[in-house]
Amino acid sequence: MFLWAGSKGAQGSERRTIYQKIREYDILEKRRTVTALKAGEDRAILLGLSMILFSAMMYFVLGITMVRSYSDSVWTEESNCTVLNSGIVAEINCSYSCGSECRKSSRYPCLQVYVSLNATGKVLRLSYNEEAHEANPECFYIPKCRKDHTLMHTIVMNISERLKTHQQVLCYYDPSEQQDSVLLTRLYGRGAIISSLLWPTCTLVGGTLIIAMVKLTQYLSFLCEQISRIKRMGLYPLMGASHTKVCTRKFNGGIQERV
Repeated sequence: MFLWAGSKGAQGSERRTIYQKIREYDILEKRRTVTALKAGEDRAILLGLSMILFSAMMYFVLGITMVRSYSDSVWTEESNCTVLNSGIVAEINCSYSCGSECRKSSRYPCLQVYVSLNATGKVLRLSYNEEAHEANPECFYIPKCRKDHTLMHTIVMNISERLKTHQQVLCYYDPSEQQDSVLLTRLYGRGAIISSLLWPTCTLVGGTLIIAMVKLTQYLSFLCEQISRIKRMGLYPLMGASHTKVCTRKFNGGIQERV
C-alpha cells in the first residue's frame, strides 16, 4: 500500500515538474513575442511621428514662400485683356556673374506692353508676373542677364511678336484698382498652391493613421489580456473543485475495494 502511494506521489510530482517546465517555456515564448511586438510598435510610432514632423516642416516652408506670396498678391481677379501695342522703349543695365567674385555688366531691352482691360475698359501696363513687376514695373518681361546682348534682344522680340499674334489674353488685375498694371500670369496660382499642399497633407494623415492604428492595437491587446485573465481566474476554482471530487472518489473507491 505504501509502495503504491509512493509511486503515485512520485508520478504526481513528475507531472507537476513537466507542467511547470511547459508553463515556463510558454511564459518565455510569450515574453519574446511581447518584446518583438513592442519593438515593432515603437518603430511604427517613431515612423508616424517622423512623418508628422516632416509634414509640419513642409507646411512651414510652403507657408513662408508660396502661400505668403499668394496671399500678399493683389492681382486676384481674372479677366480678358486686349493687347493694344508692344515695343522696346529702352535698354536697361544689368549685371551677370562671370565666376567667383566676378560681376560684369550688360544690357537688356525693356519691352513695354499696353492692354485694355475688358472688365473696366481701362488701359494698363502688362507685366509677366509679380517678380517682373517688382523688378521693373515699366517692362513686361525681364530676361536673365547674359553676356550676349543679341540673344536677349532676340528673346524679347519673340515675346513681342507672340503677344501681337494673340490679341486677347487672360490677365489678372487688382479689383481695388490701386495698381496701374495687370499680370499675364501669377507666380503661384491656386492650382499650384493646392498641389504643393497635397503631399504634406497626405504625409500628415498617414503618420496620424499609423500612430492611431498602433494605439488601437495596443488597446485591443490589453482588452484581450484582461478577458483571458478573468477567464483563468474563473476557471481555476472550478478546476480545483472538480479535481478534489475526483481524488475523493478514487480514495473512497480504493478503501471500499480493500474492505
